[in-house]
Amino acid sequence: MEFTAKQISEFVQGSIEGNENASVNTFAKIEESKPGAISFLSNPKYTHFIYETKSSIVLIDESVKLDRPVSATLIRVKSAYEAIAKLLQLYESMKPKKTGIDSLAFVSSTANIGKDCYIGAFAYIGDNVEIGDGCRIHPHATIEDNTKLGCNCNIYPNVTIYHNCRIGNNVTIHSGSVIGADGFGFAPNTEGYDKIPQIGIVTIEDNVEIGANTCVDRSTMGSTYLRKGVKLDNLVQIAHNTDIGENTVMSAQVGVAGSTKVGAWCMFGGQVGIAGHSSIGDKVFLGAQSGVPGSLKGNQTLIGTPPMEPKQYFKSQAIFRKLPDLYRQINALQKEVEQLKELHKQ
Repeated sequence: MEFTAKQISEFVQGSIEGNENASVNTFAKIEESKPGAISFLSNPKYTHFIYETKSSIVLIDESVKLDRPVSATLIRVKSAYEAIAKLLQLYESMKPKKTGIDSLAFVSSTANIGKDCYIGAFAYIGDNVEIGDGCRIHPHATIEDNTKLGCNCNIYPNVTIYHNCRIGNNVTIHSGSVIGADGFGFAPNTEGYDKIPQIGIVTIEDNVEIGANTCVDRSTMGSTYLRKGVKLDNLVQIAHNTDIGENTVMSAQVGVAGSTKVGAWCMFGGQVGIAGHSSIGDKVFLGAQSGVPGSLKGNQTLIGTPPMEPKQYFKSQAIFRKLPDLYRQINALQKEVEQLKELHKQ
C-alpha cells in the first residue's frame, strides 16, 4: 500500500513542506532511512539526521527549526510522536487478520465463542469460557474454565489465564504472561507454612495492555483489579488484592506487593518496588529503582529509597559520593581534637 504526503497530512492534520505527491510504502527510523519510507523527528537530539535522511517523507514537530534545506518532504504537526503513533495504528489495522478455529485447537463444547474470532493451533479453551467478537487467541494460549473475555482481545502465544478471571474489551496480553495464578499467601506454623487458598479472581477492564512474562495474581478473596487503560511493561509483578488505577503505566520489572491501591494516571519507572498495604495517590510519578515503603499522596514526582523530590535526591547522591572523603576528614578532626585535649591536660 502506498500513501502520498497529501493523504498523510490530511489524516494527521499537518501542513506540507515540499512535494505533496511524494509517496511512501513503509516506515523507517530517521537514522536508518531509505527511499519510499516515512520517518519522524520529535527528539531534538536526532535533528542532524534530517539533513542526510533518505526517507521520502518526515513527520516533524511544528516547533523544530531547521537551519538549512532538506531533501525530504516534511509534514509539520503539533506532535510527530503522536502522529506516527496514529499512522502505525492505521497500518496495523489494515493488516489481514486470521479468523476461524484451527483444527488442532481444543475448544470445550460448553465454551461460547463470538463472531470473527481466531483460535490458533494448540490453544486451550476451557469449560464455560466466554470469548467476545473479534478476539484473537494465538497458538498455545490457555484460557481456563469460566473465564470471560470481552470483544477484540488479543491473547498472544503461551499466555495463561486461570479460571474465573474477567477480561474486558480491547485487552492485549503478550506472550508468557500469567493472569490469575495464586497470590503469595502462606501462614507460618511450627513446622513450616500453611498455604492460604486464593479463592478470588483477577478483573482486567477495557483497553489494558500487558507486556510479556508479566504476572497478575488472583486475590485471596474478591478480586485483583487492573482498571481501564492500564499499561504494564514486560516482567511486571502485580500481587494479590492490588487495585491499579485507570491509565496508570509501569515500566519493566516493577513489583507491587499485595493489597496495595495505586491511583489513576501514575507512572512508575523500571524496577520500582511498592510495599504491601500501601496507598498511592493519583498522578504519582516514580523514577527508576525507587523503593516505596509506605503510602504516598497524589500529584508528586519522586525518586529514590525512600522516595524524595528529584532535586533533593540528586543533591543527596552528590553528597553520598563524597562520603568516603568526609569520613576521612572526620577521623582526622577527631584525632586533632584528642591531641588538643591531651595538650590541655598538660
